[in-house]
Amino acid sequence: MSDSIDFSEIESLYELLDSPIEAKDIEESIINELFTVQDVVRFLVSCFASHRVYVGHGTTNYWEEAIEIVQSVMHLKPPCDKSTLKSRLTLLERKLIAKIVVKRIFLRVPTPYLTHRAFFCGHEFYVDRRVIIPRSPIGELIEERFSPYMPRKVERVLDMCTGSGCIAIATALAFNEDIEVDAVDISDDALEVCRINIEGYDLENCVTPIKSDLFDNLQEGDKYDLIVTNPPYVDFYDLESMPLEYQAEPALALGSGLDGLDCARRILRDAAKYLNEDGILIMEVGNSEENLVEAFPQVPFRFIDLKKGGSGVFLLTKDQLEFHADVFNLDKEDK
Repeated sequence: MSDSIDFSEIESLYELLDSPIEAKDIEESIINELFTVQDVVRFLVSCFASHRVYVGHGTTNYWEEAIEIVQSVMHLKPPCDKSTLKSRLTLLERKLIAKIVVKRIFLRVPTPYLTHRAFFCGHEFYVDRRVIIPRSPIGELIEERFSPYMPRKVERVLDMCTGSGCIAIATALAFNEDIEVDAVDISDDALEVCRINIEGYDLENCVTPIKSDLFDNLQEGDKYDLIVTNPPYVDFYDLESMPLEYQAEPALALGSGLDGLDCARRILRDAAKYLNEDGILIMEVGNSEENLVEAFPQVPFRFIDLKKGGSGVFLLTKDQLEFHADVFNLDKEDK
């Protein structure tokens, strides 16, 4: 996928910083005092810790964050082996790393927006500020080809709120492109990024980007074996209190009303009409899981135990969605 790094804004970066002298010190240390990958990574870990940088966009700790920045400049994919750690960086590589790090620390820009790459299900995706950064625990289900939850062979999949297209594309790749996947989003910007990734994997005949406000523009009577969705689900309080790194992402892809369930409610109301008879809906609601259960106490949401971590991913069958249709429609009237 993409191996380019965009520094168009960085040349005048220091005019934007509250601590330009400290930023310059970090930049000069990386350029003039550190020479191996391990030297730079160790220093970055120290810098991230002292400035309390928040990680969570594809990495879980400062070491992983530092490794990803360095390897992106070296055009290397994870994991990082011992020989790479011992290798020396060129002057140009150190300069590029320094500029990324300064922006990462002092402007709180998530690393994938600086390197234009993110990894999901072992695949690399192009990302920029037009889309949320891939990190859904649904990836674990994709890697297992949704087994044992799908009762039969999957032929058609709908990825609702596709963003970068990572779920749609990873699903197509997991099934060796032997399925049709429709990738739906309301954002023209997001769909442009989605197309970049579809073309990057030569999946134009398998994955189709569609502009739609959830189900509104989908063809009536169209049916899928599986609807998988990671919709916006952050509630108002969490949205207001999120770390700056998350606030760099498109608000449209994060917030969903006071309780975080505005999109989820609409999907629950309409999903059954687009599922085959034995089809299922898999949805991520993250931290809004408690709000969902409280809003629909009579609905038997099956929250999936994810071995790799993450929570708030549930499953409902078409039968269950239809059985509780009155509940979902009544909730609409209450709103």
